[in-house]
Amino acid sequence: MTPSDLAFDRRHIWHPYTSMTDPLPCYPVVAASGSRLQLSDGRQLVDGMSSWWAAIHGYNHPRLNQALQTQMAQMSHVMFGGITHPAAVALCRQLVAITPAALECVFLADSGSVAVEVAMKMALQYWQARGEKRQQFLTLRNGYHGDTFAAMSVCDPQNSMHSLYQGYLPDHHFADAPRCRFDDSWQPDDADSFTRLIEQHHATLAAVILEPIVQGAGGMRFYHPGYLQRVRELCDHYALLLIADEIATGFGRTGKLFACEHAAIAPDILCVGKALTGGTMTLSATMTTRAVAETISNGAAGCFMHGPTFMGNPLACAVASESLAMIAENHWPAQVAQIEQQLRAALLPLRAQPRVADARVLGAIGVIECHQPVNMAAMQQFFVEQGVWIRPFGRLIYLMPPYVIEMQDLQRLTTAISAALQQPALFHPR
Repeated sequence: MTPSDLAFDRRHIWHPYTSMTDPLPCYPVVAASGSRLQLSDGRQLVDGMSSWWAAIHGYNHPRLNQALQTQMAQMSHVMFGGITHPAAVALCRQLVAITPAALECVFLADSGSVAVEVAMKMALQYWQARGEKRQQFLTLRNGYHGDTFAAMSVCDPQNSMHSLYQGYLPDHHFADAPRCRFDDSWQPDDADSFTRLIEQHHATLAAVILEPIVQGAGGMRFYHPGYLQRVRELCDHYALLLIADEIATGFGRTGKLFACEHAAIAPDILCVGKALTGGTMTLSATMTTRAVAETISNGAAGCFMHGPTFMGNPLACAVASESLAMIAENHWPAQVAQIEQQLRAALLPLRAQPRVADARVLGAIGVIECHQPVNMAAMQQFFVEQGVWIRPFGRLIYLMPPYVIEMQDLQRLTTAISAALQQPALFHPR
């Protein structure tokens, strides 16, 4: 890319969570392979982000590329209304096979946020079909579920990036965030806030929605499986639907294929995305039980009222099917276990650093929580100069590398984080 390209980008292209008057610098990537990104000047960066947690098999994988090429030679897209195709059938067969047995019905969507929108609409339409108008959801503080409006409405109302939309979003119920950490002894009173709210409002709730075990963009917090078990028990007691948002956690990231497995529970509605296609292109799925699907379908509308234009896109389905075939070969558990071991050895000792409030690791996720917010532009520049790609936010510096990362590359990432903690200029004052 030329200086003119970058100047045009800065002037005209609006990047995620970025100002148009004072945009964050953008680094020109022209190629990617394995766990490396190549800049236009030839430098290579070790990727610690998996492109927002999606590229679990690494970049430019020959099997994923071949799946796309094979499908493209047949058809790139066909509408899903009144039409089906082999790529969608193959993918949905795999999803039904690897998820809890009750999740028989698959709705394919475009992105993680849309999968959450679909899940919430399923819950609303489920109760409409049962003759009840239930319009509220119960969720957790410090949660994050996406950028579209329904998804935003169940993100933390005060502390999330979407707090400025208060007044435009419907009001829902927010239980205190779990305090009992993943590796702690379970403290039953941790679920007291959730228990009180579900007791008070169960008759008007459409569903409970949460991120199982890992609260992602809302703070990268790992909570105890006992909390999730308690939520499932209460949903069963009050006959409420439980929506599990596994968009960030699905497909092995936490050390289990799905994070719900840590608690040995199954949701009534499951959202997956991100790593579904191995990070190759956008696709998500919302899965539910036969009982939920049939209740909706037997309601006044006679169908579920949602239908994205690019639903079931054959290219996305084909590459997702190949990604799931790779997951089924079961190399990922050893890969994730090795990443977890190395992250624990490198990051947990950083708790002793004066700028570090906490360090935590689960599966292929490593988090450094600092006392001070990071200076995003300065820290990104520092990391690029160290030959790594890490995108911090708020007070968090975290890693979610591709599962295929080599040990020496992962060491470069953790060494760069350790070095960044020694640089006062990379942090804003408290």
